[in-house]
Amino acid sequence: MKMRKELWFGFSIMALVVTGAVGMLLGVETITRGHLGLLMLSLVVVAIMLGFPTAFTLMGMGMIFTWLAYDRDITRTLDLMVQAAYKSMANDVLIAIPLFVFMGYLVERANLIEKLFKSLHLAMARVPGSLAVATLITCAIFATATGIVGAVVTLMGLLALPAMLRAGYSTPMSAGAITAGGCLGILIPPSVLLILYGATAGVSVVQLYAGAFFPGIMLAGLYVMYVILMAKLKPAWAPPLSAKERQVVLPAMTAALPAETRQYAPVRLLDALKGKRNAQVPTAYVLRQLALVVMPGLLFVLLATSSWRAVTTVSVEEAYGIQPIGFNDNSPRVASEFGLQEPPVEGGLQEPPQESTGLQEPPGADSGALAEPPGAEPAQSAPSAVGEPPGSTAGATPQAATQPAPTWWWVMFGVLGAATALFYLFLSFARLEIFKMLLGSFFPLLTLIMAVLGSIVFGLATPTEAAAMGAFGGFVLAAAYKRLSMDVVRESVYLTAKTSAMVCWLFVGSAIFSAAFALLGGQELIEKWVLSMNLSKIEFMVLSQVVIFLLGWPLEWTEIIVIFMPIFIPLLSHFGVDPLFFGLLVALNLQTAFLSPPVAMSAFYLKGVAPPHVTLNQIFLGMLPFMGIQVLAIVLLYVWPQIGLWLPQLLYK
Repeated sequence: MKMRKELWFGFSIMALVVTGAVGMLLGVETITRGHLGLLMLSLVVVAIMLGFPTAFTLMGMGMIFTWLAYDRDITRTLDLMVQAAYKSMANDVLIAIPLFVFMGYLVERANLIEKLFKSLHLAMARVPGSLAVATLITCAIFATATGIVGAVVTLMGLLALPAMLRAGYSTPMSAGAITAGGCLGILIPPSVLLILYGATAGVSVVQLYAGAFFPGIMLAGLYVMYVILMAKLKPAWAPPLSAKERQVVLPAMTAALPAETRQYAPVRLLDALKGKRNAQVPTAYVLRQLALVVMPGLLFVLLATSSWRAVTTVSVEEAYGIQPIGFNDNSPRVASEFGLQEPPVEGGLQEPPQESTGLQEPPGADSGALAEPPGAEPAQSAPSAVGEPPGSTAGATPQAATQPAPTWWWVMFGVLGAATALFYLFLSFARLEIFKMLLGSFFPLLTLIMAVLGSIVFGLATPTEAAAMGAFGGFVLAAAYKRLSMDVVRESVYLTAKTSAMVCWLFVGSAIFSAAFALLGGQELIEKWVLSMNLSKIEFMVLSQVVIFLLGWPLEWTEIIVIFMPIFIPLLSHFGVDPLFFGLLVALNLQTAFLSPPVAMSAFYLKGVAPPHVTLNQIFLGMLPFMGIQVLAIVLLYVWPQIGLWLPQLLYK
C-alpha cells in the first residue's frame, strides 16, 4: 500500500511538472522546437530519477512531444511511433542478447563459481591479498561467461564475502573487490552493453568485442595490482592466509604412496612405477596422474608449433603480368630479354646473311622456319605465358614464402613458456591437486569463453550464431555437472525473457525518443552549441567523458547508452573521432554507473546478501578506490589507443 502511495505521489509530481512546463512553453512565442527537445530530455532524466520505468518514460515523453511538434496531429504522431518501433524490432543484432543472457543463466546454475573460487584461492595462497585477488579473477572469468552483473555480485557476495571477513579482511576492501569485479561483465565480451552501443552507433559488434578484450584485461589487472599493493602496504586490510587455510587434502591413493615419493610429483610418479614399494597403489592411477602432469607441456608444444607455422608462412598468390603487344623504342629491356635486336636505321628490315650469324638450319628443317636469335634460350624453356619472366615454368604452382615471427608471438609464448616452466619447476602433489581442481572448474569455462569469443573475433560466426553456440555450451556444462533439470531450464528461460524484454523495450523506447528529439531539432541545437565552443579534439573527448562519468551517478548504463549516445555519436565526425574507439572509452567509463552512488546497483545487490553488520556506507567506501582505477584506465586507453585498436586492426585490416 505504501509503495502504491509513493508511486501515485511521484506520478502526480511528474504530471504537474510536465503540465506546467508545456503550458509555459506554449505561452512563449519565441520558443523554438529545439528548446522543446531540450525540455523533453530534462523531463526524461527527472522522471527516471523519480523511479519511473525508463522504457515507458522514453516512449511516453516521445509521443507527447512528437504530438506537440506535429501541431497536435495524432495520426502523424502514431505513424512516427510505429516506424521507430519497427526499425528497432527489425535490428537482427539484438537477437544475440537473449541467447547470451540465456547462456549466462545456465552457466550460473551449473554451480561452477564455488569450485572456481576455491581452486583459485588455493592456487594463489602465497600471493598478498590472495582471497581478494581470487575474487577479482573469479568475477572476471564468470562475468565473461555470463555478462550478468547482478548474478555475479550476488553469488560472490554469498561465497567470497564471508570467507574474506572470516580471514580478517577489511569490509571496504572485501566489498570493493566484489562489486568492482562483478561489473567487469559490462566491458568484457560478450557484453550486452557493446551490442546495444553497436546497434545504436552503427559500429560492428565483432570489432567492438575484439577491441574491448585487452582493455577489459587491463582493467582487471589494475584491480589485482591495487589489491596486492594495498595488501603489502596495509597488511591489516588483507592479512595472509594461515597454513591451515592453505592446506590441500591429498586423495587416498596419493597419500598411500611412501612419504619420500610425495615431494616432486613428476619424478616421484615415475619412481612409483618401479618396484613393489607402492603395490597398494594401482599402476593405472599412477599413469593417470602422469598424463595430467604431461598435459600442460604437451598443450604448450602443440600451440607453439601450430601457431608458429601460421604466423611465419605467407602464401604467395599467383600473379599475372601484362605484357604490351609489340615493342617500341622505349622498351630495350623487354627486347633484350627475348633476344630481339632492333633493325638497322637505313635500309629497313633485312635478312642477315648466314655467314655473319653462323647459324645453320637443322637437318630436315623447313626452309621457311624461323631461326632462333643469338643468345635465346631453348624453345622448351621459353616463357609460355605473357608476362612470365624468362626461365620460369608455365603453370608452376607458387611456393609459400616465410617471414619472421611477429613480436607479439614471441612475447605471448615467452610468457606461456615461463608459466609452463614454473609449473613443472614447483610441481608438488598438492599443486597437482590444485591443477586438477582448475581442470574441473576453470578450463570448462575457459573453453566455452574461447569457443564463443574466438568464433566471433576470427570471423567464424556472427555474434548471433556464436550466442546460440554459447547457449548450447551452457546446456552441456549444466548437464556435465548434473545441474540440468526442468526447473533449471524453466527458471533460466523465465529470467532470460524478463531481462531480454526489458532491454528490447528500452531499445524501442530509445528509438521513439531519438526520433522525437531529432524531429524537434534538439540534436541540431546541441551540435550548434558544441561547435560554437570551438573545442579541439582532446577538449571534446575530455568533455564527453566527464559528462558520461557524471551521468553515471544518477543513471544506469542502459539509460546512458539509449538516451545520450544518439546525442554524442553525430558529433564524432566533426572532431574526427573513431566511433569504435569512442565506444571503448564509453564502455570503460560506464563501469562507474554500477559503482557510483546513489544508484550503484552493484552495492544494493551486495547489500541484499551481506551480513547485517556490513553497512551500505562501508560498501560505498570500498568502491571509491576502484572508481579511481577506472578513471586511470580511461586515461591509459586514451594515451595509448592501440590497447583497444590493435586487435581489431590486426584481424580486420
